[in-house]
Amino acid sequence: MKGMNVPRQRVQKIMAGAGIGSRRRCEEIIRQGRVRVNGAVIALGASADPEQDDIRVDGSRVGASVAPLYIVFNKPKGVLSSNQANVQDSRPTVRELVGLPGHLFTIGRLDADSEGLMILTNDGELANRVAHPRYEHTKTYKVTVKGKASRETIQRWEQGIWLDDSRSAACSVTVLQSSKRSTVLRIVMIEGRKRQIRRIASALGHPAIRLVRTHIGQLGLGTLRKGAWYQLDDAEVEAMLTQAPQIAEIRRIRRERKRKPAKAAGRRQ
Repeated sequence: MKGMNVPRQRVQKIMAGAGIGSRRRCEEIIRQGRVRVNGAVIALGASADPEQDDIRVDGSRVGASVAPLYIVFNKPKGVLSSNQANVQDSRPTVRELVGLPGHLFTIGRLDADSEGLMILTNDGELANRVAHPRYEHTKTYKVTVKGKASRETIQRWEQGIWLDDSRSAACSVTVLQSSKRSTVLRIVMIEGRKRQIRRIASALGHPAIRLVRTHIGQLGLGTLRKGAWYQLDDAEVEAMLTQAPQIAEIRRIRRERKRKPAKAAGRRQ
């Protein structure tokens, strides 16, 4: 009998497996009343047979689960991380340069002026897990800033400064090269607020000149040229999910800053 070996599953799991979105996003879609099974609107917690039941989101039938796909892309400067640009924006998007069909989530968005490693995937669950700070997935950047950054500045950066209403997470900052005109830094982070590195650099008096993401986890760009992409194999996906060695230092700094008052991290008075 068709579907005999396919157990009933929570609908949000079926949706996530079909590339609709992360499990959390699919749950929200169900709460919004946008999902029907065999013609009836369902509530969160409903189950279905993906082979026998007619599952639809906004009227479109949910297809079978798709094989997970993980693409590494070396984003050039001037390319937008979004799937679709504003109608008045003529700059190319990542999705235009990665010419694959279907919906792909981006792991590690970069602002248009930044460069480097991005991941595109149809695995919404993994995309959400890598992006969320609580899982402590590391991202590594090579950043050139104006001026000679002092030891005190580096320590303040590592300890975190106040952005808006909260303090940036502890991170690892290493000076790779330094002169009176500029400093090249390696920054390893577990947090990814919008334009965070650029905002911190400016707040500390050393605006960023160039920003390149070199690694997500222990997956690096290698010799991948700008604008090029390829599909990751299992070993490379595992490397992406493996934290950089600097995670131990970040945790040490986090413990240390808990013993210091917020004023020491540069909170506005």
